[in-house]
Amino acid sequence: MRDAYHEELDSIGEGLVEMARLVGSAIGRATTAILDADLKLAEAVIAADEKVDDLQRDLEARAIALLARQQPVATDLRIVVTSLRMSADLERSGDLAQHVAKLARLRFPERAVPRDLHATILEMGQLAQRLMAKAGEVIITKDVDLALQLEQDDDAMDLLHRTLFQHLMDDRWKHGIETAVDVTLLGRYYERFADHAVSVAKRVVYLVTGEHADEIAAPAPVEGA
Repeated sequence: MRDAYHEELDSIGEGLVEMARLVGSAIGRATTAILDADLKLAEAVIAADEKVDDLQRDLEARAIALLARQQPVATDLRIVVTSLRMSADLERSGDLAQHVAKLARLRFPERAVPRDLHATILEMGQLAQRLMAKAGEVIITKDVDLALQLEQDDDAMDLLHRTLFQHLMDDRWKHGIETAVDVTLLGRYYERFADHAVSVAKRVVYLVTGEHADEIAAPAPVEGA
């Protein structure tokens, strides 16, 4: 019985890794859709979010069943409760990728992003994908140092977000109010996506150590890295 119980715990972890993989792919594909005005790709991203939702519901049901049947304590209880919270973070990340794709669909056949902001949005999309890939790696490895580094990595997303606002506030902005709203929303979607990746990593820190990430000093970056 205990072997089956721990296999179920491992299975929940594998489901979280799969969710991280799916939402990371979704934000990358949604970024391509918004920059290229690719309606077919946008529709595919929107439809694929249902799989993320299904995984989240399945993980939640299995975690609650474990709580009811096994009444775990200590570390095992922390794993189950933390997994529930991580699945919620990942599901919301999928929603944010879907929002990007829906904006691409809304503006089709026009492009929602002005040409002079393509590089910034592309960089935000690529960074979001990398952050989620790292969060998935943290779930697998339970590497606390790597998890703590994600918050530092997220500083780059905050900088890109500020860069967008600098463009919007520039007197030379010539793309109109509707595009300004679109760009504002996109910046928020990517920033929140990155925040959820960081949140997943922080929850792994708590799972492993029993301490909140904010109470642990992040490792210093390696010189020359």
